[in-house]
Amino acid sequence: MQLVIVESPTKAKTIQKFLGSDYKIKSSFGHVRDLPKSKLGVDVDKNFEPTYIIPTKAKKVVNELKKDAKAADEVILATDEDREGESISWHLAQALKLENPKRIVFHEITKTAIEEAIANPRAIDMALVNAQQARRILDRIVGYKLSPFLWKKISKGLSAGRVQSVAVRLVVEKEEEIKKFIAQEYWQIEALLKKQVTNDKEQEEFSAFLIRKPTRNASHNDAGGDGKAIDKLEIKNEKEAKDILTELENAKYNIEKITKKETKRNPLPPFTTSTLQQTAANKFGYSAKMTMSVAQKLYEQGFITYHRTDSLNLSSMSLATAKTYITEALGEKYFKGSAFKAKGNVQEAHEAIRPAYADKNPESVKSELEGAQIKVYTLIWQRFIASQMMPAIFDSTAIEISAKNPALSEAEGYTFGANGQMLKFDGFLKIYPMKFSETDLPKLEEKEMLDLIKIDPTQHFTEPPARYNEASLIRALEAHGIGRPSTYAPTLSTIQDRNYIQKNDQKRFEPTEMGTIVNDLLVKNFPQIVDIEFTAKMEKELDEISEGKDTWQKTIKDFYGPFAKNLKEKYEDVPKENLDIKTDKKCSKCGKDMVEKMGRFGRFYACTGFPECKHTESVVSVAEKIDLICPKCKTGQVVGKKTKKGKIFYGCDNYPACDFATWDKPINEFCPTCNSILVETKAKKVKCSNKECDYAKSSPTTD
Repeated sequence: MQLVIVESPTKAKTIQKFLGSDYKIKSSFGHVRDLPKSKLGVDVDKNFEPTYIIPTKAKKVVNELKKDAKAADEVILATDEDREGESISWHLAQALKLENPKRIVFHEITKTAIEEAIANPRAIDMALVNAQQARRILDRIVGYKLSPFLWKKISKGLSAGRVQSVAVRLVVEKEEEIKKFIAQEYWQIEALLKKQVTNDKEQEEFSAFLIRKPTRNASHNDAGGDGKAIDKLEIKNEKEAKDILTELENAKYNIEKITKKETKRNPLPPFTTSTLQQTAANKFGYSAKMTMSVAQKLYEQGFITYHRTDSLNLSSMSLATAKTYITEALGEKYFKGSAFKAKGNVQEAHEAIRPAYADKNPESVKSELEGAQIKVYTLIWQRFIASQMMPAIFDSTAIEISAKNPALSEAEGYTFGANGQMLKFDGFLKIYPMKFSETDLPKLEEKEMLDLIKIDPTQHFTEPPARYNEASLIRALEAHGIGRPSTYAPTLSTIQDRNYIQKNDQKRFEPTEMGTIVNDLLVKNFPQIVDIEFTAKMEKELDEISEGKDTWQKTIKDFYGPFAKNLKEKYEDVPKENLDIKTDKKCSKCGKDMVEKMGRFGRFYACTGFPECKHTESVVSVAEKIDLICPKCKTGQVVGKKTKKGKIFYGCDNYPACDFATWDKPINEFCPTCNSILVETKAKKVKCSNKECDYAKSSPTTD
């Protein structure tokens, strides 16, 4: 009997279907050894030698696996093919005391892939193990050495992480950009034009925007190729817009230039880990953690290939099956066949994320999958099939329209632009829907005169940079070379759990007060830890270890020396942050003054009589003041408040004396049926706050 060990029971169940009774498939349920939680577990004086233990929760599994291994003729380690999986195999070999175990890897859980892997075993790749070991030890050193510093200088319970702290820095710096942003006013001028000779008014009307204006008193050297000097369009205020409209009074509009061409929109490459997480976040609002959880199940059940990858490589077999599906289901005109190559240092031996079977379209697996699983599978299948299809083709038209006032000189004309686009051939869009707009322009000819129907100036303001959401933060981390496919989801999850960042109502990240304080302290005193380029450099060094070009001990030694020296100095030089705020509140237990303190999860009130009196109260931050007397106590003011997770609710500012609270925003009107206060819901509907009353009406803001 041959024992095959994988890390997941679902994976074990799927593999068992492909192997006969000569094989026994068992699961390790993840890692079976790790560094101890109670101490550093790394001897910094003995070449950073780690001490691994078998966690309590894994001891029963390890004992069972030892018995199975002794009874087996051969042990085969079949954990995932990335560094994490290689590390699990190595730890299994150590924990079970296996001598020269066979190691097999596969990118998909299919009968063909499993049989091929069984036929071609290899040894454990210690270069991959060492790269994972280096990451684990680096992160342990940073966490266990830097976290106590934060406890001493800011507050107990805080923690720091090598990659997580950089992610927090990105969010904090984005928030600073937004605070410093000053909106700039600008104006656009839109003309509604029509053909002079027309049979159908609606079809012959079209819009054009002012794209160029003349330069006054320009020298010959400033002139354009046709002798006319042209300014970049910039209308800063209403006066400039009105001046232009004055000059355009009685202007004659005629078509100066028509450019027609065929444009193509190429399909996107198949998914990598980060692009799958980004797309699932944008399309479904899924967190990176949820997307990876769903993808894990799809992989273990044999529906998709391995989901932790930064490669765009596709196997020749998958390309052949995609071609067969496209030509048979859609026709040969839809097939193109494309190869993609990822940028940077990626593991090209791996594949992109794709369906294990190209002919298993989403409709055919609906009975086997449900909810989020069918959504994510559909996304992966569509993206893979579309990547091998023809581009979408559009007929595009660009029109330049001159607008000249007869009273002004020839060189003082303005230019309007209009663009049209119509889909000519859907190509890959037939499988992978993407947003595009079609604008059909009337049939026009150069030198044709047009009639002006109306011309409107519109005021606009530049927008501040957008806060990161799940998709854009992952994209930023990847662009900076920070983290790897297996780290994006846990990084985002960790910094939210630590209350360093939080999602607002638009599901975009904002730093918490504690996140900003911790980041500022680290940036000032430990610049390397939160330096984007330094962290990216460390990732490259880990890659070099995995390729056998460097040793993990040297990488850690180069980092630890300067880090330890700086940490020792900072313990002495950096004063403790005083984050306490005096208040007028008195302790309800002992009558002493209360102060507002900063804790891991935000601010709270604490008695100054501590430790004799340990009374505390929560602090709810006021997000919005409403001109409304509390309908319950008739003395307090209704205010919008924020919970610890950033959600807004409305309550009385006399709390805790008055406990009036509602998630919906109260308005200064009362129910004609029961006289309770009316509230406005997020759907912009007005209803009675009394749950037993069904009175409702349209919101005045939507009338």
